Amino acid sequence: MIKVIKNGYVITMDKNGNIYEKADVIIKDDKIIDIAPNYSGEYDLLIDASNKIVMPGLINAHTHLGMSIFRATNDNLNLDDWLNKKIWPIEDKLTDDDIYYTTLLSCIEMIKTGCVMANDMYFGSKGILKALKDSKVRCLFGRCLMDAHNNGEEKINEFLELYHNNDNPLVKFAVAPHAFYTCSKEYLQRCSSLAKELNLPFHIHFCENENEVKGICEKYGSPFNALKDTGMLDTKLILAHGTFIDEIDKLKDYDVSVIHNPISNLNLGCGIAPIVKYKQFVNVGLGTDGQGSGNNMNLFYHMSVVDLLQKGIYKDPTVYSSIDTLKSATINNAKALGVDDNIGSIEVGKDADIIVVDLNNVEIYPGVDIITNLIHNTESNNVDTTIIHGEILMQNHELKLDIDLDSLKNKVDEIINRLMIA
Repeated sequence: MIKVIKNGYVITMDKNGNIYEKADVIIKDDKIIDIAPNYSGEYDLLIDASNKIVMPGLINAHTHLGMSIFRATNDNLNLDDWLNKKIWPIEDKLTDDDIYYTTLLSCIEMIKTGCVMANDMYFGSKGILKALKDSKVRCLFGRCLMDAHNNGEEKINEFLELYHNNDNPLVKFAVAPHAFYTCSKEYLQRCSSLAKELNLPFHIHFCENENEVKGICEKYGSPFNALKDTGMLDTKLILAHGTFIDEIDKLKDYDVSVIHNPISNLNLGCGIAPIVKYKQFVNVGLGTDGQGSGNNMNLFYHMSVVDLLQKGIYKDPTVYSSIDTLKSATINNAKALGVDDNIGSIEVGKDADIIVVDLNNVEIYPGVDIITNLIHNTESNNVDTTIIHGEILMQNHELKLDIDLDSLKNKVDEIINRLMIA
């Protein structure tokens, strides 16, 4: 089947930074086969993108998809209190069915906000994988691993069962221990060995706040030593948060990505990562974290905050740009997750993971500088169309999935009421 996205303002995010003011993107089945100025060949479906932006779908490089029920429950709580007193006691009561519905809600939020892939760490894996299959979104998934409360090997075995029995081509796997404060040194070494053995990415929370850094330094001497001593530097390493990494320059010779989560870090009072410095040495991407701390999964909103925070903390508006921010949520995140050969940019031969964004709303019109307007003024209702793996999952703001949203929201309400989430 041939689909044509016609006459759009195409932001490719390719290595040359090509932008076409009026171009057609031609898709055959799930692949991009051409970017042409005026395609006149045959097609099965035409999407008119006149006066709209055509761009790669956004990628969210650090999520907890099952946490939609905790949206905006983080006010006036620090990270330790939020986890220990609010989140973990409730999560202990969640069933796989609960997590299916809470994850499905997050997946729909992704589609509606122009996000085509998540890098997720959570438990309740069977529910999550079912929601991913039903919603047809991409995911790099890691069953959250830890041995702080025993059963560490049992969690690894559960992960291996998922990995070896996966039948969804849009789901890949990462080894995902929770954090240094919930995993022993020996357990983290075991996880690193597993990642190397299976040639999988390694995803972990790292240096999220100053208390965590203090604990790491007491045990390992420094954050860099912690990564080295546990074998993580021999893996394709995804460090979530990384708010305080003093020795970032020592990571330049390793395959390391730091995934910045600014809204979550601000909400929990963790601080602001100096990603202007980081990006000199490592690949820097962007995540929302779970909705409990990140509030939402709308990467357009999070991108605006990233750009402004860096300009503010460095007291220099030239240190970070809108295009830097857009890279972090597209091609940089694709590199972090090891999928940049397939998605993250609009290029011939890549998978058709594409969104169409309408910036004609009067409240954001005119758009003299398209990229800056895209980063700082785009809302979720500007996302018109979302395509993943060549399949249109939303068009003209209409969800194309066979999912009853009212029924889904009722299910989520039942979970909230049963668990008394407030």
